[in-house]
Amino acid sequence: MELLGIDIGGSGIKGAIVNTQTGELLTERHRIPTPQPSTPDAVADTVRELVRHFEWQGAVGCSLPAVVIDGECRTAGNISPQWIGTQADKLFSEACNGMPFYVGNDADLAGVAEMELGAGRAKSGKVIMITIGTGLGSGMFQDGMLVPNIELGHIFHTNGEIIERYAADSARKREDLKLKEWATRFDFFLNHLMRICSPNYFIIGGGLSKKFDKFKDILTVDVPIEVAQFRNNAGIIGAAMYAHRHTQQSDSNV
Repeated sequence: MELLGIDIGGSGIKGAIVNTQTGELLTERHRIPTPQPSTPDAVADTVRELVRHFEWQGAVGCSLPAVVIDGECRTAGNISPQWIGTQADKLFSEACNGMPFYVGNDADLAGVAEMELGAGRAKSGKVIMITIGTGLGSGMFQDGMLVPNIELGHIFHTNGEIIERYAADSARKREDLKLKEWATRFDFFLNHLMRICSPNYFIIGGGLSKKFDKFKDILTVDVPIEVAQFRNNAGIIGAAMYAHRHTQQSDSNV
């Protein structure tokens, strides 16, 4: 099935039409900078612009850096706090002439793509997907099943701040850290996750995953770490797959 997937991040909003059986992008990825401030109405306008760019008609999958339950945002990570309490699926649908939108947490949906079609395929046990970008997104899977809305980037560091303020790619850029300097921070984060979550595997995605070979030697956790097969497109692909799953459920209920 071909569906439009949209991945909303703190710095960019990206989309493409996806083959949901293979994960192949059937169009060039199109990216628009995330509006600042990233209020619900401003982001909805950008989503509408993306939909028009692809001349799309039909269901849309969409990922957000937020805890999302039944289409409603319960938190806001690296986007405006006005998102809290916003019914995102309804907002986007109204902005796009009533098209159905299916909205989930960004790292959860990136993990769905990787677990079903990518680096996590056929992996059993506990797998944690970490996306490194403006924040630190996390998706947790037990024997292939998603445990939704696990916000591990929001655990507290010893300095009292949430750890993504210390170890996300935005921290590297903000503090002008060399890649290996930043990697010691990321290693601290992974070791903390080892202590509290005991995963069998990590999958690393997000924008900085493309530089994994340059910092992998700094990482000291004693479980396998793999790079997301779909790299920074995993969120787009997973969003489209999420919409596909929901459209199938709707059809079966008719």
